[in-house]
Amino acid sequence: MNGIEKLRNHLIKEYAKKTIKSGRIFRRAEKIMIAGGSHTIRLWKPYPFFAVKAEGSTVRDVDGREYLDYWQGHYANILGHNPMIIRRETAAGAAKGSLHTGFEALEQIELAEVLVRQTGAKGDVVRFTTSGTLATMYSVMLSEAFTGRDLVLKIGGGWHGASPYLLKGVKYDPKIGFELRESGGVLDDILRRTLVTKYNDPDDLGRILKEKGDRIACFILEPFLGVSGFLPASKEYLETARRLTAKHGIVLIFDEIISGFRFAPSGVQKLYGVRPDLSVFGKIIGGGHAVAAVVGRRDILAGCEGAPGVRVRFEGGTFSAHTEYMRAGLVMLRHLVKNADSIYPRIAKLGERLRTGMTRAFAGEGVPVVISGGGNDVVGGSSMVMANFPLGDAVLKTPEDFNDSRRASVQMREEILKLALLVNGVNVVHGGGSVSMAHKPAEIDRTIEAFGEAARLFKKFLY
Repeated sequence: MNGIEKLRNHLIKEYAKKTIKSGRIFRRAEKIMIAGGSHTIRLWKPYPFFAVKAEGSTVRDVDGREYLDYWQGHYANILGHNPMIIRRETAAGAAKGSLHTGFEALEQIELAEVLVRQTGAKGDVVRFTTSGTLATMYSVMLSEAFTGRDLVLKIGGGWHGASPYLLKGVKYDPKIGFELRESGGVLDDILRRTLVTKYNDPDDLGRILKEKGDRIACFILEPFLGVSGFLPASKEYLETARRLTAKHGIVLIFDEIISGFRFAPSGVQKLYGVRPDLSVFGKIIGGGHAVAAVVGRRDILAGCEGAPGVRVRFEGGTFSAHTEYMRAGLVMLRHLVKNADSIYPRIAKLGERLRTGMTRAFAGEGVPVVISGGGNDVVGGSSMVMANFPLGDAVLKTPEDFNDSRRASVQMREEILKLALLVNGVNVVHGGGSVSMAHKPAEIDRTIEAFGEAARLFKKFLY
């Protein structure tokens, strides 16, 4: 048994001692639910803890343990769990009856107006749905219908939910790069029509568009890359993407599910001064509810009402634009806009405090680490953090680096670090997560201490 296996076994034993009730509940869940739940990322090994309360920066489980939480509702809870501002302002609506009616209501118009106004995209229009996966899928469908083309271009390492058009190029294989099939059940023909390019590499983008630009319907990318390192795009790259897609008649789509309203009271696109044709928003804009949106050019979104055979069936789903969801989203965005000068500098400062402390904690034990998630010359500050563990003398800068098992230990980032922090009362995902407005400086310092404990364990078992 090698060192990492010994460490994993040690951590599983420690975790199991502290989460006895959660273990029992999970065994019950396994009997009736596939894999014991309904979302793979929540079902970490050996089993997840089961939450009974979430408020502010913390979550409490059925065993009575409290965790400082940096997952924060899949990064949606920028104000922390169950913020009073949302609960108070939505209570009146709930008292009148908050069950779904299936009718149109004023709140969705108001939320759409805020989205368009804050992103600075005058003349753009909005259609809502209930998840980021659906929003990215619909954005691709709209693009293909608008252009009459059959290829989709995405970033290697970019995750856009479980849309069949985009389930390629997330995980990395040293032999074939970002060309992996991400899911069974996706037709081979769809996979062949999905092309992958390198992030922040204008030359690679130019090469692909020169070869196949006349067949590409859309280019979809995250201007702040999510699961593959929390990496901001360079200004040159986004400007090149805008120029080349316009030249080739390709719809440029920014996936701002994570980055939207995370760094400023707008999309990160506004900071770059680069306007895409379509933008996809989610997470934060729902105020804790299932809200996602496609925002963009009227002539493209007009495909929703096209003639038979041309129309894009972007219906959004039964619970699309649920009145209570829209009301919560309105409260959230209005609060962020009104208090932007206090909120964004604060969470960026706390993010920097955490990244610096994490770096120091691992360096103190001689454990090599690369802490990503910081901003750049455009995104001045960031509340995102991610710990990555290089192998040998590897330099980690690109999505390929962060996901290549020859250059970085994905197991350390995704599994071992999470367990090491859970036993010390901290919950992370993908080696880190997001700081919320609810986190206090003292809690950041406690988190850094937990990373220090993890570093000491790593040194004992691995170095």
